[in-house]
Amino acid sequence: MPTNTRPTARRLLRGVVAAHIMSMTFAAAAAETPYPTRPVRFIVPFAPGGSTDTLARTLAQRLTDALGQQVVVDNRSGGNGNIGTEIVARAVPDGHTIVLGYIANLGIGPSLYAKLPFDPVKDFAPVTLLAVAPNILVAHPSLPVKNVRELVAYAKANPQKVNYASAAVASLGHLAGELLNSSAGIRMQHVPYKGSGQAVIDLLAGQVQIMFSGMSSVMPHIKAGKLRPLAVTGAQRSPATPEVPTIAEAGYPGFEASAWYSVMAPAGTSKTVVMRLNGEILRALKIPEVKERLENVGFELVGSSPDECGTYIRNEIVKWAKVVKASGIKAE
Repeated sequence: MPTNTRPTARRLLRGVVAAHIMSMTFAAAAAETPYPTRPVRFIVPFAPGGSTDTLARTLAQRLTDALGQQVVVDNRSGGNGNIGTEIVARAVPDGHTIVLGYIANLGIGPSLYAKLPFDPVKDFAPVTLLAVAPNILVAHPSLPVKNVRELVAYAKANPQKVNYASAAVASLGHLAGELLNSSAGIRMQHVPYKGSGQAVIDLLAGQVQIMFSGMSSVMPHIKAGKLRPLAVTGAQRSPATPEVPTIAEAGYPGFEASAWYSVMAPAGTSKTVVMRLNGEILRALKIPEVKERLENVGFELVGSSPDECGTYIRNEIVKWAKVVKASGIKAE
């Protein structure tokens, strides 16, 4: 009589168990795969130099020590930050390519450009919100106002006679002015420049009356009494100017127009890798010399969870979309 070659239920069960054990073994081995296994490419989508580069290179040095692999800063400027950012959106999601995210390309860009080469939400895995850098609203002494309430009252009494300078169309300084216009129901006139340097020169000369500026550009002139600080644009007072109130304190709750910086990985990067990066970055931001160096160039360090970072960016996209639509701003 021929032997029955059909597998019994017991043999099938043994096979299933063996396969399950094998899959668990492979999964455990994968989880234990060291990261990183080679140098990490940290793309900064702007040209070398300036405070942004200081932020990235200070962080890269500390991450190199913590991760045991070189973290190499790679400046890929162009397209208002979009070129370098797209590189990371298309990179292999293994944590070996990350990007310094910035308000312009991740928060404001989606509303300015009809078609971006990446989706700021879908194409990235947030790692952390690194830092914010609020602007400061300053006025030429000839303008008879000492705070935001007086500025709003003056602008309402003198429609379209208050001019505010910015470094460029669609810059944060431009958008901050439009946000105040919509929040306060006033109409200040925007005067764009090609860079903040000439804008500050004309502000000092009284050619324009106010400006939402990065702090480093105007602090020497504030200290010299050549410009009058009215408010900071952050969610809270700046440690650099603790005596200067926020615009929110002037009666516009929720007003915030700060430059912000994040670390982003490509979408699909494993949670294990994201959390490793997050933990090492948060530890680096607490190192006293790191904190001191970055605060000296105008950064307010944050350090958030990946989820908090993602929520912050999504909220910024919604906020600036309303401002861009209401003001009719177009990218140049």
